[in-house]
Amino acid sequence: MSLINTFLDYLQFEKRASEHTVISYRNDLEQFWSYSQQAFPNLEWKEVDSVIIRTWLITLMEKKISPRSINRKMSALKSFYKYHIKMNVFETNPMLQVHAPKMRQRLPQFVEEKDMEKLFSADLFAESFEGWRDRAVLELFYATGMRLSELRMLTFSDIDLCNNQVKVLGKRNKERIIPFGHTFQYVFNKYLESYTEKFSAPAQNNFVFVNVKGKQLAPKNIYTVVRKYLDMITTIEKRSPHVIRHTFATHLLNRGADLNTIKELLGHSNLAATQVYTHNSIEKLKSIYQQAHPRA
Repeated sequence: MSLINTFLDYLQFEKRASEHTVISYRNDLEQFWSYSQQAFPNLEWKEVDSVIIRTWLITLMEKKISPRSINRKMSALKSFYKYHIKMNVFETNPMLQVHAPKMRQRLPQFVEEKDMEKLFSADLFAESFEGWRDRAVLELFYATGMRLSELRMLTFSDIDLCNNQVKVLGKRNKERIIPFGHTFQYVFNKYLESYTEKFSAPAQNNFVFVNVKGKQLAPKNIYTVVRKYLDMITTIEKRSPHVIRHTFATHLLNRGADLNTIKELLGHSNLAATQVYTHNSIEKLKSIYQQAHPRA
């Protein structure tokens, strides 16, 4: 098995990385290896040094690849080398001498509260299995801020309707409990009725969100559902499950939730990852200031 495949197996089965992450890392590592083989025929992994990696990065920059994409490719290589050094495959890490290009901080995009209200108050969802499923997906994303990979892996045993909470297995196998409101409880019960009518009552270990054939929803199916409905209520550039996660965090912060609580709800390992949402609130404060202050 190639070194790339060995590393990807580790990511998928031990680190429980999302399918999207595994695919991205595979593409980035194979792209680097393909470049290396063309530029330096018969090169072996152990012969790769920082000069070769920097030459590849310069090639990417010349092709106008964005700093964000280049940084992601570098993250893939860093993780790849870190793993193989730990496994004693490599003795040195060439990535220690490679520096990432500077990247402009982009504020997370989010949907305005009035637009989220429009989403759930409007008659957008059909009275059918798929309609109730789609609404349950969107309600749960907004109620909990969970990741796509976390929602996709939920089983019926994870949802506790008595205590209005859901158990989520996040990154690095870290388990957390997230509360939800009565709105999702109602929608989930309607979805459960529709599910039972279509397939029969689910077992506790059945996946919650499935297609019309009863198979677990694929990531692209969930993306399609979210995009379909966000297209109806907002014109923001990005319309994805992660945007609803950003929306969840931003709305909580705007209504007074403290940063540490949001960090725990999102499953962030450190506060720095959560602090990016404070910038959205500052932008909102600036906007209100500009409108309200007589000398603004």
